[in-house]
Formats: sequence, C-alpha cells, structure tokens
Amino acid sequence: MTNENNAEKAMSVEDVRAYSENYNMGSAARANHVAANAAVKNGVIKAATSYEGTRELTHDFSIELKQGSITDQQRSGRCWMFASLNTLRYELMHRWKLEDFEFSETYLFFWDKFEKSNTYLENVLATLDEPTESRTFEAINAYPADDGGWWQMFANLVNKYGLMPKSAYPESANSKDSDAFTQYLTTKLHQDAIELRERHSKGASIDELRTLKKRYMEDIYRICVIALGEPPAKFDWRARTKDDEDDDKTEAQKSGPKFDKASKTSDGSTQLDSAKTDANNKSDNAQGESGIDERKQIVEHDITPLEFYHKYVPVDVNDFVTLCNNPMKERTFYTNYELKYSTNVAESGDLSFTNVPIDVLRQAAVDQVKAGHPIWFACDCMQYCVRDGGYFSKQAVRVDELFGTDFNIDKANGLKYGDYPSNHAMTITGVNLDENGKPNRWKIENSWGKSTGTDGYYVADGEWFDQFVTEVIIRKEFLDAKTLKATQAEPVKLDPWQTLSARCE
Repeated sequence: MTNENNAEKAMSVEDVRAYSENYNMGSAARANHVAANAAVKNGVIKAATSYEGTRELTHDFSIELKQGSITDQQRSGRCWMFASLNTLRYELMHRWKLEDFEFSETYLFFWDKFEKSNTYLENVLATLDEPTESRTFEAINAYPADDGGWWQMFANLVNKYGLMPKSAYPESANSKDSDAFTQYLTTKLHQDAIELRERHSKGASIDELRTLKKRYMEDIYRICVIALGEPPAKFDWRARTKDDEDDDKTEAQKSGPKFDKASKTSDGSTQLDSAKTDANNKSDNAQGESGIDERKQIVEHDITPLEFYHKYVPVDVNDFVTLCNNPMKERTFYTNYELKYSTNVAESGDLSFTNVPIDVLRQAAVDQVKAGHPIWFACDCMQYCVRDGGYFSKQAVRVDELFGTDFNIDKANGLKYGDYPSNHAMTITGVNLDENGKPNRWKIENSWGKSTGTDGYYVADGEWFDQFVTEVIIRKEFLDAKTLKATQAEPVKLDPWQTLSARCE
C-alpha cells in the first residue's frame, strides 16, 4: 500500500489543531480546565467522585448480618478464597456462638497451588498432539497455577482437604505476596510440560508420561512446602464462646464439641475441665473477680481438617449452585453451561454455571440475605469504585461529567467485548429494601483490609449490582422451581475462551 493511501488513516496536524481549539473554546474551556486541574492533581477517580452521589448512598441497611473482623488478602489474588471462607465463617460463628473467627486461607492456598499444578500437567497430557499455538493449548498453558478462582474451586478443595482455623496454619510471606512463588512455580510447570511433550514426540507411552508426571509433582510439593510451610495433618483448637445469659445450648452444641470451663487451682494457675457451667456463670460474671475469663470453651485435640469441616461448619459446600447473569444473545437464560479446562482438582470435573435473568439472580440474593445467610458473588470491581469511603456506583463516580462524554456500554456488550469481566469476589452481608421490597443498596464485605472502604465494607447501589455483578452463589433452597431445574440439566460445554465468566483474583 502506498504512503498516499496510508495518509488517509493518519491523524493530521490540522485534526489535532481543531481538537485543541474546540477544547479551549468558549464556555467549555472553563469546565475542561477545572476538570483537568482536578484529574491531573488527584487522579481520575477522586476527580470524578460526586459528593451528591456518595451522600445519597448511605451505609445503612434494612437487613444486616453480623460478621467477624475484616480480612485482608494483601498482595495476592485470593479474593475468591477469602470471600468463600468469609461466607462459611459467618455460619460457623453463629452456630457455635463465637465472637470472631477466621479460617486459614493459607491452608487452601497451598492445596490449590498443588492441585492446579497437577491439573495443568494432566491437561498437557490430554492435549499432547495439540500445536502449542492452538487456541486450546494457549488457554491451558496461560496460567497453570495462578492465584485466581471460583467458588466451585473452593468447594473442590474443601471436599478433598477440609478446613482449619487460621491459628493452625497462619499466613506466610509468600501467601501475603504471592508473585515470586507463583512465577517460579509456573516456570517449573512449563519446564515439565516441555519435557512431557518432547518425550511424547519420541514415542513415550501415556503410562510412562504419567509416571514421570508423578515424579514432577514431588518437586511441586517441595516448592509449595518451602514457600508456605507444610500443612498440618492434625491440629489443636480452642475457642471461647460468647456469653450466654440463659446458658442454653443449641442442638448442635449439645451434640458437638466439648465445652470446657476455666477454673482456678490451689496454686493460682488456670486449668480447663469439662465441668458444667453453673447458673452463676452469667454474662456479667464471664470475667470473674479474679480477672480470669470464665466463658465456656470449645476444645479439640488432634482433629483433622476434614473432621473439623464436617463437625463445625454447619453448611455443606455442595448445597450451593452458581448462578450467573450473562445477557449476551449467545448465552441463553435457564441454560446450564460447563466451562472446559476450568477445574483446579483434576478428578472433580469442570465447573458449571447456570445463566439466569438478572431479576432471578437478584431475587435469589435478596431471599438468601433475608433468611440470614451471606452470599459469595463475583463482579467487575474496577467499575465505578471509590475505595476511600467504599462505594460502587455510577452516581458516585461521574466520569461522564469529568470527561464530558457518555459511558453507556450495556452489560451484554460489556461482557462480549471484555470491558466488564468478573475479576473480584466479595461477600454480601446486607441489603436495603425500598418501600416496594426492591433492593437499592447492598452491603459488601471486602477482603482488602480495614483501610479501604468504611472499615473494610462497601456499599453498592442497585444499578451497579445489576450491571456489574456476574455471579452469585445461592443455597438450593432459595431457588425457584424453574431455576433449580435448570441447574440440574445436562450442561452445554463451552471452550475456555468463550465468554461466560472469568476467574476472580
């Protein structure tokens, strides 16, 4: 093509001059200069934050769930895991009357890295004859052991490995800041994939390759242990319950753990015995005259993670389903979709998502919160987010006013063109219903620590929820009959690059 023909594609000096003149012309010039001063000095989000929009989006809700302390994923992509554990810890805390509780995120992080590595190598074995430049192999090879995930990945890990309190397996430098660990784990996995494919090209059998893969996994285990520490097979746990004025136990407490009461020995030390709490052990005497905390305790010795999960978590992770809202015409509603190569645990199978209209997804979320249960959800957290103060709202972030242009991509096209991908998971712990019973504000527990939002919590308005929330995890009991039937249908299989949902980090 000649330079003459290329010239018509270029932005000319005259074009740029005209744009500059329009920018600096007349009444628009003042608004443009004020906007530029604000944005250059403070950044786009702060410059676009509307005091009117934030004032209208109050942090009060008609229904709120009392949750534990705010958690912090720090410099890692474990939001999906934190949100999942925050959902379950609420249920555990309220069943066993604990003031606060936190699961070990590092424990599941360890097994997720280990299982993703195995799944990656299995996927390599399943695609030995695929060209490395094929779309399938590129999808498999892109992120063999990244931090991201979905609720169903979490369920896979819990089913296989159980759970434990954070005290049994605390954070490490590489769980709080996972980049270097993930980088070299990925490099090792790519090296293993290269060798598997080269040996295949020289005639090695699949049995020989799988034997080699198991040797590779010993290296992977060692890398994970050195980075994170070896997970304990058994652990001890002790927790004090909240004061109980009438000293009644729930049915679960009666049949579950052993409650110990602190007592003072003749030498002044404190010991634990299984003596029954007497009628004098009321809330106003939980800390006795001696200053000893005499609240009842749950005590476990040498309990396994699976035993802990089955004994203390009062919900089954398999009783939840993933509802998504993808209004693209290529993704029909009330259809169950399965995403190929999506699992983290090879033997668990690929992940499924039931696509429903937004009003169905929204109502299921309202019903679950009204019944007293938090909700794991996925969204595009980068859209219209004010970290200072904690807002998700197009009325709070007026980039349209700042830049003097509209931003009107609908949800279907936002997903199709990759502008609204799900990239973050959080927990819904409250909702405000208007006079017609419709949600206009959602209370959101984040995992970015207490320094963001309002003490770690955010509020999202109803418009933002409808446009940028892509998935919610709902207990089956809160599904209408049509949706429940759709979740049980034979899934339509999608290739990993076909748009439906994306891993959260």
